[in-house]
Amino acid sequence: MTVIRNVAIAGASGDLGTPVLNALIESNKFNITVLTRHSSNAQFPSTVRVIPVDYNSTQELTTALKGQDAIISTLTTAAMDVQHTLIDAAIAAGIKRFIPSEFSADVGNPKSSTLPVYQSKIAVNKALEAKAAENPTFTYTLIRHGPFLDWGLNAGFFFDWRSETPAFYDGGDRPFSTTTLATIAKAVVGVLLHFDATKNRPVYVHDLLTTQRQIYTIVQRLAPERKWNPVDVSTAELEVKAREEWAKGNTDLRAIVGLVCRAVFAEGYGGEFKNVDNELLGLGFKTEADLEEVVKTVLGDSLR
Repeated sequence: MTVIRNVAIAGASGDLGTPVLNALIESNKFNITVLTRHSSNAQFPSTVRVIPVDYNSTQELTTALKGQDAIISTLTTAAMDVQHTLIDAAIAAGIKRFIPSEFSADVGNPKSSTLPVYQSKIAVNKALEAKAAENPTFTYTLIRHGPFLDWGLNAGFFFDWRSETPAFYDGGDRPFSTTTLATIAKAVVGVLLHFDATKNRPVYVHDLLTTQRQIYTIVQRLAPERKWNPVDVSTAELEVKAREEWAKGNTDLRAIVGLVCRAVFAEGYGGEFKNVDNELLGLGFKTEADLEEVVKTVLGDSLR
């Protein structure tokens, strides 16, 4: 049985990287190395080793990864391409497990896999599959969890509480999987602790299945004095408009959100995970009461 002890993480100061780093530290099972850009001013706990690197230099990355058992990438979508260099360096350094910055919807779903917003992730997946086939000691795990629950609430992605006319996508009653950042971080630890069972495959996790209308009901309970008039929005129309923008080179948040809405809320796009690996990874599930607590924690006085 392969045991992971030395773990490197790239992108450890980001929205997801921070909770992942914290979960690694709190597990007390790993020696942790953080890779940062030479220009970074990010600060990290004294218990981790920090190595500045040039992500475009295979040589620098290989040197930094020597002696590591696993590398976790929580780099942003804008930095997807540098993961190819990171993969080459990981193989050269003898890395046993690569966890790429997948962290998204089910990009393996036949319909979602056609969306342009996921093509850079899919390219990384294909590269990992090919490299693992060529190098039997090199393995990977893809982590899929649906939209970030806490981030999505704050951003108004599930229900735009800032608007008087928030959108219900395709009716607002299709179940979708969603997961908090903290649970995703625990899933990363679970993958490292279950090396063989998570080898060369995607793992699926979620805190719970919910719907836009369920979240709306909770928001109404928390802010009974507020009035909203939800409107139905077609994710098919959003996709058409987003693809048009993407084709023009406009890959800003507006274009991305239209495509992500399609992956999360549209029928047949895999937004609802039928089978998850929570039990394998030592994760529980959240109840509707737990969901209400998350909504209350995240939104709090913002609804007033």
